[in-house]
Order: sequence, then structure tokens, then C-alpha cells
Amino acid sequence: MNNNSLLSLLDDVRSGKLSPSDAAARLRDLPYENLGHTRVDHHRSLRKGYAEVIYGEGKSSSQVLDIAQSLLKNEQTVMLTRASLEQAQTLLAEFPGAVHHNEARMVVIAPSSPPPNSAGLGCVAVISGGTSDQPIAEEAAVTAETMGSKVARAYDVGVAGLHRLLAEMDSLREANVIIAVAGMEGALPSVVAGLVEAPVIAVPTSIGYGTSMGGLTALFAMLASCADGISVVNIDNGFGAGFQAHLINRLAVKK
Repeated sequence: MNNNSLLSLLDDVRSGKLSPSDAAARLRDLPYENLGHTRVDHHRSLRKGYAEVIYGEGKSSSQVLDIAQSLLKNEQTVMLTRASLEQAQTLLAEFPGAVHHNEARMVVIAPSSPPPNSAGLGCVAVISGGTSDQPIAEEAAVTAETMGSKVARAYDVGVAGLHRLLAEMDSLREANVIIAVAGMEGALPSVVAGLVEAPVIAVPTSIGYGTSMGGLTALFAMLASCADGISVVNIDNGFGAGFQAHLINRLAVKK
């Protein structure tokens, strides 16, 4: 349940459209619902402004389905990250409105009445150093879009061909926040942060040859950046970057 649906529920009780006992029944699963294998946090959208997100790795398809049904029953958007093909097929078969973002390894299912929080939001820019970084960049982009942000993408604009990045500067300067995704030596966020006033969220990826050490080289480079205004998420954590970017974007338009 989100803030808007809770307020609507209380208005219905006040106006007499809904009895207190019926309202109590709808609130029965707050603050969480125990499914046996998972305790679904239905209170999270009231605390944080967005529903609990399902992390797919390590979960069975039946567990994912149970959690998705619980969230949708409470009119919350389902966002499944790191989805396996089997998990995606299970949700697509059960919910006609489910959307499988194959490259991002995500499945999104909107409730029948999604919360209207996106009006007036500015733009999140998502850029990647190389095409190989694109799956993580897409995870970030789909996350921010699902939460309600507008997203502008510019992929394969890494520092090995700086002119490719410079060609995107007009678009980047219009963004409230920029997500820069890069592997190898991880230099892209430092370059971008030196050229724009918006905050930059750096995402190191595990892409690269031996001494990239599965993304550690990019992570250390981003943490040690001399450019101001950079925050860094964990290796390959596109979801975390997209979530943080949406929060920044939402705050940027608050009066």
C-alpha cells in the first residue's frame, strides 16, 4: 500500500463509503505479510515512498511468484531484479501486464492503479563507457524509469573516444543527476563530474581484462576520484544507482 491508496482508504471511511471493519481488513497485512519463506514488507512504501523490490538470485520461481502476488494484492509495483529466465517466464505466464527487460535482467509489473508520483520530475541521464557495460546501465535506467523518473540514455561513450562523450554534453547538462557506468579503469565518472554541475553516481562494472580484478580496479578508481560530486555504488549495482538517482531527481523538483 502506498501513501495515495492509504489516504484514499481513509477518505472512504470518513465519507461512509467503506466501513471501519472493511478498512481494517485491507490493512491486515501491515506492516508485513509472512509467506513462510519471506516476510513481505508492505509498510516500506509508506516509509520510503516505494515498495519492496524483489532480488531474484537465490530465490525459486515459486517464491518470486508468491512475493509478486502479495505485492500486487496490496496495489504495489513489482520490480524483480537479477531475474532468471525461468523466473521471468513464470511471471509472464501469470501476469499479462508483466514486462521482461531481458538485457537488464528485470521484470516489472504495475498494479491496476499505479501511484502517480512522476508528474513534473526532471531527467536522469544514464551513460556507459562501453557496450559491454550496457546491461548494468539498463538495470539502472529501468529502475529509475519504473520509479517514475524520465531517463535519457547515452551508451558506449567511454574515455577511449572522448569525442563521443562530448557530443552528449547538451543532454547531460539538462539532467538532475547522472549515472556513469564503466568497467576497465573506470575513468568515465571522473571525466563527467569535471564537466557538469549535477551529481554523478558512479557504477563500477566487472568488465575488463585480468588486472581489472572483476571490477575492483574501477571501484577503487571511482572512490579515489579527484572530481567533486561523485558517489559510488557497489560493483555491478545498477539497481542501487537507479534507485538513488530517482531519489535525487525527486528532491530536485520539490518546492
